[in-house]
This record gives sequence, C-alpha cells and structure tokens, in this order.
Amino acid sequence: MATKTTDATKATDKEVVTLAIDTGGTGLKMMALDSNGKSLTERVRVPTPSPATTTAVIAEFDKLRAQMPPFDRVSVGFPGVIKHGKTFTAANLDPSWLGFPLQETLEKMWKKPVRVCNDAAVQGYAAVKGKDVELILTLGTGLGSALFTSGHLCPGLELAHHIWRKKDRTYEDYLGKRGYEKYGVEKWNTLVKEAIESTSKLFNWDTLYLGGGNAKKINFQLPENVKTVSNEDGLLGGVALWRDEGIL
Repeated sequence: MATKTTDATKATDKEVVTLAIDTGGTGLKMMALDSNGKSLTERVRVPTPSPATTTAVIAEFDKLRAQMPPFDRVSVGFPGVIKHGKTFTAANLDPSWLGFPLQETLEKMWKKPVRVCNDAAVQGYAAVKGKDVELILTLGTGLGSALFTSGHLCPGLELAHHIWRKKDRTYEDYLGKRGYEKYGVEKWNTLVKEAIESTSKLFNWDTLYLGGGNAKKINFQLPENVKTVSNEDGLLGGVALWRDEGIL
C-alpha cells in the first residue's frame, strides 16, 4: 500500500470526507466518515454478488458510491492478505482477486486517493486503544485477524488458515460460517473459548476484540480483557487507516 502523504491526508480547514468500504463474504457495506471517523451517512449494504468476481464486486461498489456525498479519499477493508494495494488472497470470494490491483483500480475509477487494508485490521483500527498488544478476531463468513502493538498494525497476519486442533483443519474451518453451521451454536461457542485460550498463549495479547457478524452469537461470559465490538467498526476504522504510515 502506498504511504505517500497527499493533500487528502493533511489536516486542513475543510472537512476531509472518507468513503469507507467494508468488503464481506456475504455483504458489501459503505459509509461516509468525517475527519474524526464519525459517520456522515447511514451505512448502505448490498449482498456480495455470486460469484464474487473483481468485475462484479467493483460494479456494486460503484452503485453504492452513487448514494454517497462527495468525498476526498477512500478506505477499503478487504478479507484477505493485502500488499501495496493488491489483494493476494481472497478465500471467501473469487480466484480473480488473487494479485488484483484494487487500490490502483479504484483510484483510476474515482480519481481519489485510496488505501486498501485487511478488513479485520480496519475494524481493529476503530476498536484498539493504542496500548500494549491488542488482537482482533472477526467471526463472519470466514475468520479475520489483526494484531496491533501500541496502536500500530503488524501487517500480514492471517490466522484463519493456520492449522489448529487437527492437521487438516484450520481456525477458519472451526470458527467461520462453515464451522458454525457444521457444529452448531453450543459446540461453536466451546471452540471460541478454546480459540481465546490458544491465541492468548500464542500472542500474549493484553486485550482481545471479537467482531464480525457472528460475534453476537457468543453465549458465554467473556473474560474481562476480551471485548465484543460493533460490526460497524469495519467501516469506522477507515479514517484511522490514513493515520498509520507504516502499513503496507
């Protein structure tokens, strides 16, 4: 991801409007944010097209954009590994995303500066307090993950596809939508408990945030240093994304 400072990233006497996009396996969301990360519009949402090809998803982005006010820059959360504005993985979308220059494509379309980042990381930017080690896991169609130290993102973490519990299973197999549907609510909650314990030992996090659409299905008392966060944070972190110059 480009880290060049542009006029859209500098404080000015005019309100800088960020168009925030959250790309999900089941839904595409968009909202306009002010300079402080507060919503200027209602969140608009459409189902993710099937198949979720680059062409189909970007066409939906453009339809949502037409419902938004004028904007100065764009932040995109995407469910996969992002490097220099390209989408290197997209397990719950379509193979056409592998190596796709999403940032460059949107900049050419909309003539505005764009930043693209892992969707869990964008949600994390809205949730983290900027102190010590903070981990976010998003429980949705798949499993998103992002690690922050002192408020700065450690890019590249993709816990979803790491082997867990059995040699032919991953965290996402158990905790994503497929796992929820396969094991049912009670077993899935037991697996979430196990994941809290295992990631604590792995990352020694001080605070864990649980987001995504299925976080609301957690039915047990969370430890004091584990918090659930709003699914809307996947959009509200869009402004903070522009403040961290160290991300890819």
